[in-house]
Amino acid sequence: MSSFVRHFFKKKVLAINLQETLIVLAIIGILLLLALPNLMPLISKAKSVEAQVQLKAIYNAQTTHRYMNSKYTADIAELDFEPPRTVKENGTANYVYSLVNADNASFTARAEAITDFDGDGVFNVWEIDENGNPKQIVKD
Repeated sequence: MSSFVRHFFKKKVLAINLQETLIVLAIIGILLLLALPNLMPLISKAKSVEAQVQLKAIYNAQTTHRYMNSKYTADIAELDFEPPRTVKENGTANYVYSLVNADNASFTARAEAITDFDGDGVFNVWEIDENGNPKQIVKD
């Protein structure tokens, strides 16, 4: 065996041990626990964008229905709108959508959260009407 090969195998490789790894993971966990309460409003706001986008789609479908039939519909099945599957149905949506009321001149559609985003027992609710502006009714 050459001296180069002997020298190569004698050199120790520095590595971290299990204790050091666990300490690093514990520090990361503590930092996450400290940061999470500050991030919850941002998470709730990001998830509410889903409700606003889907309510705008319902508004557009209702507007089209009114142009074709001279009235808004109270039956969401009559609209060209397919609600996304909720998280309870193995989908990704956090809201369920419904038409609250509709007549010849007006309508109200609602998006109700099925997930409590910040764990306070209050569920987010958005509504849209014939004017097309989503409004937050209940803030989570």
